[in-house]
Amino acid sequence: MLNALAAIARSRVYWFLVLIACLLLEGTALYYQYFLDYGPCVLCVHIRAWIAGLGAVALLMMFLGGPLAILGHLASLGLSFGLLRSSWITLGVERGTVVDSCTMDPQYPDWLPLDRWLPSVFEPWEPCGYTPVLPFDVTMAEALVVIALVWVTVSFILLLASFKNPKRRRDLFL
Repeated sequence: MLNALAAIARSRVYWFLVLIACLLLEGTALYYQYFLDYGPCVLCVHIRAWIAGLGAVALLMMFLGGPLAILGHLASLGLSFGLLRSSWITLGVERGTVVDSCTMDPQYPDWLPLDRWLPSVFEPWEPCGYTPVLPFDVTMAEALVVIALVWVTVSFILLLASFKNPKRRRDLFL
């Protein structure tokens, strides 16, 4: 089992699947924004930024490959914790357990003004308060918390597995 996890941790296929997941999540957000007219709030665009960061790490790891697996999984773990935190706050605002005074300023750092570079994706349109209901009567905030928890768990397990020395033979996943 540990050998299989170590092989997955060094796999370019794994990172490709992470990239696809990020593109699907971002695409879903944009579909709700532009086709169903649910404008994003500040917390929503922060979640999009965390997911974009995960996608960038996945893209880098697809090309840099196995030797940097530990760094890739460490970055993935950090970004997924950021995703979990933003998703948790969004869920709290939606349920009324977190009082948040969301402004329309996303407060990105000066060196990363995502709202100016790509306003169609990272610019908030409305104040925080609710997220759209997805199929099966699940809100987007609830779904994002579950997705982020899974992502943190997988990132942590694969980070630990990436410390195992690879076997000399060529693994199927490489």
